[in-house]
Amino acid sequence: MAKRSKSSGRWLQEHFSDPFVQRAQAQGWRSRAVFKLEEIDLREKMLKPGAICLDLGSAPGAWSQYVRRRLGRSGRVIATDILAMEPLEGVEFIQGDFREQAVFDQILGLLPERQVDWVLSDMAPSMSGIDAVDQPRSMYLAELALDMGGRALKAGGGALIKVFQGAGFDALLRDARSRFAKVKLVKPAASRARSPEVYLLAREFRSIG
Repeated sequence: MAKRSKSSGRWLQEHFSDPFVQRAQAQGWRSRAVFKLEEIDLREKMLKPGAICLDLGSAPGAWSQYVRRRLGRSGRVIATDILAMEPLEGVEFIQGDFREQAVFDQILGLLPERQVDWVLSDMAPSMSGIDAVDQPRSMYLAELALDMGGRALKAGGGALIKVFQGAGFDALLRDARSRFAKVKLVKPAASRARSPEVYLLAREFRSIG
């Protein structure tokens, strides 16, 4: 068996001693990422029973798991990821790359036309550790999520999208502000302090009709 590097060993030690990881395991959540969404949702009063939500990059499923509980029986959660995701009761999941037309059409086929209340994205690329590679990849995913919002959201809908501060960040903010009446950046407590990630919270989508 190959020996772990010192850096990977430190990461594992930090991961399993992380109080958010421990809470997620104790409470039956699929990952610690749930606490990022929970904090933002409760503070910003995002999710309401009966809403329709699209969860992009959903695996392993913690956000979909949380949203399903918040929306009640009358709400809908449509989730998608390139990776497989264990089934969640009440969540409609499509595995595939939504940049591909067939997958994109399949997702839109589940969505009532321009009736989505929230587009959620916790997507992030596989990190190489090289900023010149990772930053463009992360911004591309954020742009895709914003574009999906433009195609699926109803007038007045919202989006919560993970973004990484760096090259392309200001342009993404300008794009969001051209589409939504209210845009702000939030960094929940469960987001590690050293991470450049923040969440773009956009509300009151201006539908093009």
